Amino acid sequence: KPTHLALQPVITPELVQGRVHLKCSYIPPSPEPPVHYRVLWSRLSSPGKREQVHQEMTPQPFSYLEMDGVNLRLGDTVFCTVTAFRRGTPEQQSLPEDSKAFYAGIKFLPESLEIAEDGKEHVLTVLSTVPIACPGHYDSCKITLQLSTEDLGSQAPGPPDIALSACQVDLLPGPCSGSSCAAATVTVTAVTDFAQDGSRVSRVSAQPLAPRDPLWRAHTPRDVKVTVRDLPTGNCYSFTDPHIITFDGWRYDSSKVGTFLLCRSDSRAFEVHVRQRHCGRHRSATACNCGLAA
Repeated sequence: KPTHLALQPVITPELVQGRVHLKCSYIPPSPEPPVHYRVLWSRLSSPGKREQVHQEMTPQPFSYLEMDGVNLRLGDTVFCTVTAFRRGTPEQQSLPEDSKAFYAGIKFLPESLEIAEDGKEHVLTVLSTVPIACPGHYDSCKITLQLSTEDLGSQAPGPPDIALSACQVDLLPGPCSGSSCAAATVTVTAVTDFAQDGSRVSRVSAQPLAPRDPLWRAHTPRDVKVTVRDLPTGNCYSFTDPHIITFDGWRYDSSKVGTFLLCRSDSRAFEVHVRQRHCGRHRSATACNCGLAA
C-alpha cells in the first residue's frame, strides 16, 4: 500500500551557468533512505489541464529543468510531482506529491486594483519570478518593459481611465527573494474626467522591449485589471454678463471689469483666473467674460 512521506516538493528558480532553470527540491524520508525519486514536470496547458514536459529518475533530493523556450517557456505555470521508491523494491512506492503551482515570468502585484477618481497614487509592482540573465552583456544587463494602458469598456472604448507615472521600467538582475527575482514600481492614478461615466475597467500591460535573450522575446506578461470607481464631480459656472454659480450652488453677479481669481484649490497648485471686459451700452455697467486661464 503506498504511503504518504511528506516529501513537500517546492519549485524555486535558479541561474545555472548563466541560463534560467527551475529546481524542484523535496525532503528525503527519514529514518531510512536510500531512496530513488521519480520527478515528473508538467505545465498548465489550459485551465485545469496539465501536460507532461519531462520525467526523470534520480537519487538526489532535487531535480533541475531548464527554461529552454521550447519545453518550458516564460508565462508557463509549472508543477513538479515526486514519488519515492526503495532501492531494489520499485514496486514499493510512496504516494505522488505535487508542488504548488509556480508561475514563471513577469506579473503585476497586486493582480487587480480598485481605485477611485480621487487623485490618489496607487503603487503597482511589476516583477519577474525568474532570474534575469544576460550572457556576455553584464555591463547593461536588464529587461526594459514598455507599459501601456487600455480601456476595456464593453460599449465604445474610450481613452483609459488611468494614468501611469512612467511609460517604461527596468528590471535589473539581483538575488531572488520570496517570489521576486527583479522588481520595479510604478504608480497608477485614476483620471478625474468630470464625467459621470460609472465604474470603468482599464488594464495595464507590460511588453519586454527588444530583449537580447530569445527566452524573453516571446513572452507576453500577465496584465493587471484596474477598476475605477466614479466619484461625483463638482461644477461651477460663470456665464453671460457674468452670473456666477459656485460649487456649493450659491449665485452671484459680477459686473466689474478686470482680471479675477475664479477658483483656487486648497490641496494642490491649481487656480482658474477669469478676465472680464466692459460689454454694455455707454451708460450700463455690464461686463462679459473675455478670457480664461487655468
